[in-house]
Amino acid sequence: MKSIQASSYPIHFQELGYKSLETILAQNTYSSLFILVDENTMEYCYPKFMANLHTDLPIEVIEIEAGEIHKNLETCMGVWSALTELNADRHSVLITLGGGVITDLGGFVAATYKRGIDFINVPTTLLSMVDASVGGKTGVDLGVLKNQIGLFANPQMVLVDPEYLETVTAREIRSGTAEIIKYGITYDQNLYQQIKKNNKLNITKLIHKSIEIKNEVVLQDPKEKHLRKILNFGHTIGHAVESYFLESQEKENLTHGEAIAIGMVCETYISSVLFDFPKSELQEFKEMILSIYGKIPIDTREYSAIMDLLKHDKKNNGGQVNFVLLNDIEKYEIDCKVPEDLIIASLNYYRS
Repeated sequence: MKSIQASSYPIHFQELGYKSLETILAQNTYSSLFILVDENTMEYCYPKFMANLHTDLPIEVIEIEAGEIHKNLETCMGVWSALTELNADRHSVLITLGGGVITDLGGFVAATYKRGIDFINVPTTLLSMVDASVGGKTGVDLGVLKNQIGLFANPQMVLVDPEYLETVTAREIRSGTAEIIKYGITYDQNLYQQIKKNNKLNITKLIHKSIEIKNEVVLQDPKEKHLRKILNFGHTIGHAVESYFLESQEKENLTHGEAIAIGMVCETYISSVLFDFPKSELQEFKEMILSIYGKIPIDTREYSAIMDLLKHDKKNNGGQVNFVLLNDIEKYEIDCKVPEDLIIASLNYYRS
């Protein structure tokens, strides 16, 4: 796959990625190399990565617990402390080897340690390949509130190797697929039609196209002032649902993609009410989502808690919940205000 140039860093694929990584490590005067993993990537991805890593730098591995529940400042404290105890200095470099949690948290840790050390993203899940590793967003959750603490910071490079997808479950592949669907419905009709006609596509073939789309959007709007907001489609309600399931002791945690899939159905319904998004397309979209993710049970008694979480969404402005909505495929409306009863109606539509 052809390399993609972001604003200040390259995105390389497979063998070229490993060669470029070797070059970066050799050409910079790094004092030491740290690799951030969780227990899953340590077991399943670290051996393959090390077999392809060629460097004379001293290497230390820092391992954290896996899962969104550990994407918090307490985990950051542990990583910062480990870096300090292992004598990391301002000339050290950190490689994040893992999924979205490792990429988001690791980038944040690197960008703030000693006011910033270099980092390199090596995503190992579909979600992190097509979304989290690209675009310069880093951060962690505050309690169950998604990505409340963070900053924009670019890696030195991103290395994408789809072979790591052999180590993840089908559920994780579906999770990442939600972001690809989002790119299609908001920005690329051809991609959307391709997925809609055949949801059993080899997703790895869509990785490069998805990264191209995200990079194209981010290059035009790196700090999310306007166009980049379309990448939040489905995430306003989706993040609230994800947070609710995360804090509930009775609920099994959702993957990010499962929650975003719910959010996209709800927000497409809202689009049909406010902006005349075609009703036939809405129904087809819902059917496609349900065919991939099934229907996640949400009780009407849970709406109040979900609505409370919506009010803490980081995209809000002056207490108003901001949505990205659609007139049609590829035709978006930004910073839309939606009445509470219509949000409730959208959840009812998802459940119906």
